[in-house]
Amino acid sequence: MQRKRHTFKHILSKYQLFVMLSPALIALILFSYVPMYGVIIAFQEFNTLHGIWGSQFVGLTHFYDFFRSAMFNVTFTNTLLLSFYSILFGFPIPIIFALLLNQLRTKKLKKFVQTVSYAPFFISTVVLVSMLNLFLAPQTGFINHLLNIFGMDSINFMFRAEWFRTVFVTSGIWQTMGWSAIIYLAALSNISPDLYEASTIDGASKFQRILYIDIPSIMPTVVILLILRMGSLMSVGFEQVLLMQQGMNIMTSEIIATYVYKLGLLGAQHSLAAAIGLFNSAINFILLITFNSIMKKISGSGLF
Repeated sequence: MQRKRHTFKHILSKYQLFVMLSPALIALILFSYVPMYGVIIAFQEFNTLHGIWGSQFVGLTHFYDFFRSAMFNVTFTNTLLLSFYSILFGFPIPIIFALLLNQLRTKKLKKFVQTVSYAPFFISTVVLVSMLNLFLAPQTGFINHLLNIFGMDSINFMFRAEWFRTVFVTSGIWQTMGWSAIIYLAALSNISPDLYEASTIDGASKFQRILYIDIPSIMPTVVILLILRMGSLMSVGFEQVLLMQQGMNIMTSEIIATYVYKLGLLGAQHSLAAAIGLFNSAINFILLITFNSIMKKISGSGLF
């Protein structure tokens, strides 16, 4: 009872902060938690006339239907590979970029490089895909012009299935590299200058300062961001994938998110789409808990 009174008094004493927090908290509850009841339709044969509470309960039928379908292997494999390649090649590059940018001592040059690297992040997905179509066009794209100059044949990158993952991953790295490096630069700015001065006196080179000062200092940040990224392993950029999809590359571009969109919104198979989406979210949740536990044992850092 005393503990409850103490908590209530604490809230009253800090009521300004709780008032400022309330809009975000209300929005979170309304748009993130309240809609969760909708996952019930994943276990029903949903009928819009009967509504959620009036539709027939069918248990795990829709999950079994998805696991037995031909699209399960295709969508699951494509989602996993796209996300895995994005982490494998896309996660280390912002770290390397931040480490190199931190070594620049000319402020004007550093600000210029930062501005240029941040700019692509603010390009909309529609514009990005339009740029890719222009740059990679077989006849007029400058990438193919470069290939022709070196005596190679033009490649229709956007239509050929074997090039879809390469184009998706590289364009994603180009767009997000500068923005993703911000948090690492912030972590690097907190390193005490005394460490650099001491290492310089001891004769350490720039590479050695990066290796023995910078990297260990930002490692907790790296671990936390890696855990978060692994927790969204099955979540791939839906908009870009959908806009890049063509009839010729569908076998490598069809992921769970686009398949759910086509089933649920275009095909009106709401229950099956909800079941697939719930399965996808469950995989992400399991990966987050598992990877957090592993990294906590290895490095001592984790989300919780």
